[in-house]
Parts: sequence; C-alpha cells; structure tokens
Amino acid sequence: MTNENRKIAFICSKGSLDMAYPALVMGWAALGNGVDVTIFFTFWGLDMINKNRVDHLEIVPVANSSMKLSMMGIPAGNMGIPNWMGALPGMTAVATHLMHGKFKELQVPPVREYLQMLVDGGAKLYGCKMTVDMMGLTQDDFVEGVIDIVTASDFIDMTEGAQIIFI
Repeated sequence: MTNENRKIAFICSKGSLDMAYPALVMGWAALGNGVDVTIFFTFWGLDMINKNRVDHLEIVPVANSSMKLSMMGIPAGNMGIPNWMGALPGMTAVATHLMHGKFKELQVPPVREYLQMLVDGGAKLYGCKMTVDMMGLTQDDFVEGVIDIVTASDFIDMTEGAQIIFI
C-alpha cells in the first residue's frame, strides 16, 4: 500500500483531557507513517490550542461511564465511579491529577508539547472561524503553530480526499 497522497483529518470538538489525546496520538502515528495530517479545532476543542487553557485541561468524572474506581487507586475491579461521587468537590482535580500521573508514568508528553511535536512533524492545525468568533477569540489566543482560523467550508475544501475522524 502506498502512502502517496494519503491524508487524514481530525475534527476536535471537545476540550477535556481524555478527549485531547486521541487526535494527538493518532496524528503522531499518521505522521510517522508518512500520512498528511490536518487538525481542525471547533467548539470546546479550541481549549486544546488556547494558550490560556492548553495546560489546564481536565478530566471530569461526572457522567463519564468509562472511568473506573480502579483508576483512582480504589481496588474495585471494573466498577465505575458513581455520578454522586464524581460530583463531590475536588473530584475533577483528583481525576485530572491521577490522569497526569498515568501519562507521566508512560512518558506521554503534555498536550502543549504534543501539539508542538505535531507541528514540527508537519501537521497542520486550524481553528474554526464560527467558534472563534462566537467565543470572542483571535489568532493571538492560540498556541504557536496554529496556521489560521478557517471556515468549515474551507476545512472541507483543504481536506478533500482525506479520511476524516470526528472526536
């Protein structure tokens, strides 16, 4: 199978810590396989590239049915975190801290560093114009490496023929 002209595009619509990494990891893997990578950040996904938010992404345990008590160091096998427990004050901070610890153990780069690795590897990053306008943001609000703020239509045009993955 040839990698010539192979393209993949990610649409990142969520800004929580657990939703940031899928596009980063898959984008990095694609670059390593010679695939052209484009990432479009929209709605809360803009937090991933917002200078003031990128280092403060959190993982919220409320209504996160996949989060298990065992991830929090409680030996409970496959039992999920009850919603009432996730709503307790400080649980988001605890879950976020634990997730950062797991990432550090596995030597997974922080989101900001991962974004820079992607940019250095040739990935193209774009913000969604409608969402940027709606949130009152500008290009200056974003980390270095975000090429431009574009419309959804522009994104569709620039990723013609790409495999598109919505996260």
